Amino acid sequence: MQQLTQQITVQTDGRRLYDITSEVKAWANNSGLATGLITLYIQHTSASLLINENYDQDVLVDMEAFFNRLVPDGDPLFIHTIEGPDDMPAHIRSALTQTHLSIPLLNGKLALGQWQGIFLYEHRHLQSQRKILLHLIGQ
Repeated sequence: MQQLTQQITVQTDGRRLYDITSEVKAWANNSGLATGLITLYIQHTSASLLINENYDQDVLVDMEAFFNRLVPDGDPLFIHTIEGPDDMPAHIRSALTQTHLSIPLLNGKLALGQWQGIFLYEHRHLQSQRKILLHLIGQ
């Protein structure tokens, strides 16, 4: 059994979903391992990770429209506003999504479905540098 780790950094330019599938796939596929499990973990409280459709860009637009309706910026309900009107909504969006993902590695490749992609979901409007830890265990 082997364990490998990697950190990737994603420069975001505001709130949206960023496709990181190719970078994660390339690292996992070049690991030299045939079977295992990769875990992705984002080290932030105002961004998250998702697996979702990566074929039709309208899915990403609709996801953002839904979250804008569900958790609007500047909602008077929120008292944590010191970092701006998008900060508390960003924390709630992160709590409703995921900070980590686990994906099997089979035959040396990530076992994603045909239309599945891996996304960093930036919840703030500001530019940020987001760090994602990758951990692969297998043989």
